[in-house]
Amino acid sequence: MIPIEDLLRFVREDAPWGDVTSEAVVPDVACRAVIRAKDTGTVAGIEEARALFEHFGIEVRQRIPDGRSVAPGAVLLELEGRARPILLLERTALNIIGRMSGIATRTREAVEAVRAVSPDIRVAATRKTAPGLRMLDKKAVVLGGGDPHRYCLSDMVLIKDNHLALVPLSEAIRKAKGRSRYRAVEVEVETSRDAVEAALAGADIVLLDNMAPDAVRETVGALAARGLREQVTLEVSGGVAGDDLAGYAATGIDIISMGALTHTVRNFDVSLDILKGAGTVRLP
Repeated sequence: MIPIEDLLRFVREDAPWGDVTSEAVVPDVACRAVIRAKDTGTVAGIEEARALFEHFGIEVRQRIPDGRSVAPGAVLLELEGRARPILLLERTALNIIGRMSGIATRTREAVEAVRAVSPDIRVAATRKTAPGLRMLDKKAVVLGGGDPHRYCLSDMVLIKDNHLALVPLSEAIRKAKGRSRYRAVEVEVETSRDAVEAALAGADIVLLDNMAPDAVRETVGALAARGLREQVTLEVSGGVAGDDLAGYAATGIDIISMGALTHTVRNFDVSLDILKGAGTVRLP
């Protein structure tokens, strides 16, 4: 669960001095409302939206759990309580559900496409997330059946091209292994030769960056020929899109990481509707 203080930060961003429209126009009444899906896909963020409404004293009945596939018209949440807090939270709750469900839906599609070719391959996210939204984005990936990968720079060692512009490949791996004995060491390479060197130097994970499927297949073969394939986890990343997932899944690698899961999000359409004539009453 994302901490409530993080969620309240989004509300403060949207209403730093209150919801002036609702405060001016809407009487202090109790009402009922529903949040509905208007798209087909995998929903996420329901738990976060529920926590926000409950924090503001709204009674919530959750009809669909996070990670479930839904069709347009599905009722996700039923709300009952004061109208002004419901209207205050409306857009924040819908934005959270819409973004997280969009990520979960795309992740589920990618996972299904990959597993149709090779059931054991993991689809992973990257750190290409919107600043301030990483925990939401990563949680959405998990709800879609994906792997969050590392959450931050503190999680694990990932030696990238700019590190290698300053330190030679084998030396960088040796230093990382000596300093980070309890963390996996991953290194990004762009050639088959560098992949072999990384494996020989003791890398735990070798990331094949911006390689086409044929080049990935060649690299897997080169590692196997040296008896190195089984000692490393192989990951591919860099420009991987939905239309080439099957090709990568057939190369013999272990992980496909996709920045597109979180950096280019198609919002999942949801709406909040006040139920007219549903016993709206003025509160004391």
